[in-house]
Amino acid sequence: MRIAVVSTPFVNVPPCRYGGTEFVISELVEGLVARGHDVTLFATGDSHTTARLRYLYGQAQWPPNILHDINHTTWALHQVQRGSYDLVHVHSAGALAFRRWAPQLPLVYTLHHVRDETLSAFYAHFPDVCYVAISADQARREIPLPQVRVIHHGLDPAHFEWTSRPADYVCFVGRFAPIKGPHLAIDAAALAGVPIRVAGEAHDVDREFGEREMKPRLARTHVTYLGEIGMAEKVPLLRDARALLAPISWDEPFGLALIEAMLSGCPVVAFPRGSVPELVEPGLTGFVANDLEEMVELIRPGGAVDRFDRRRCRERAAERFSRAHMVLEYERLYQELLSPARRLNPTTRRIA
Repeated sequence: MRIAVVSTPFVNVPPCRYGGTEFVISELVEGLVARGHDVTLFATGDSHTTARLRYLYGQAQWPPNILHDINHTTWALHQVQRGSYDLVHVHSAGALAFRRWAPQLPLVYTLHHVRDETLSAFYAHFPDVCYVAISADQARREIPLPQVRVIHHGLDPAHFEWTSRPADYVCFVGRFAPIKGPHLAIDAAALAGVPIRVAGEAHDVDREFGEREMKPRLARTHVTYLGEIGMAEKVPLLRDARALLAPISWDEPFGLALIEAMLSGCPVVAFPRGSVPELVEPGLTGFVANDLEEMVELIRPGGAVDRFDRRRCRERAAERFSRAHMVLEYERLYQELLSPARRLNPTTRRIA
């Protein structure tokens, strides 16, 4: 298949540090190329890929700006329209409006966000697009879409390492935002009497939270602050951590850090919101804690995380969340969209 994949203009592919969406795009593109498909990636010029790379912006345009997104997306889809592609796969909502330029070309759009009423109303105008939800929980919370498939994110297990003898610390990896719960992770570690290593930073919208809640906590003696990290730092961090804490307070559509930890043999200890009950298999790839007290009990020295089978965790994560598994799911979807029967009835509702 000749496939056009349109990333965002905000973060390079793969990202140097922050950028979960772009990391998944990279994994998908590299997996498709390895499967023998002819892939063109429309991203930023500082991206690295084995696919054919096309770009308008030479460097990642951070922070996100709607004008940069429109400029990048319209340019990319104009190039797609002029090419000979079987299918285009986009990752930003604005791209849907420009489908009108090439209505005959199958378009796949992966939703990377929590439900947003403005976006949901926008999607209602494009019933012929094939939507991909990244969790069943996300799909259930969205408006009814004529075409939707659930495909979990997947990563190459080879990126990650594991050990049967972790260090003494737990960790938190993610944005410093109230909904992510970094402050609660630090509090849980303190109550359990264990050290914690914290990676991330506050984005502009959460600066006040960062100053009020995070700055004093990061100065505590049981906390080691790592700043925002990339894969080089993340791999050993997760490999050696007793657990990854995710005390979230929102319905997170997926949570890439969760499967990064699982692929490292590191148990996830998370609150039961959003996709967590769907992704975490209690006792096998982590634990679901109903509140802070349960989280504290799970991570205490000698507690459940110290009796955890890290090898089996990694094996199970590779079964469910490998890059190969994700690529095969997308490949099946692409083939269905290009089948003659599908072309004759393009708005058949499919949920999987």
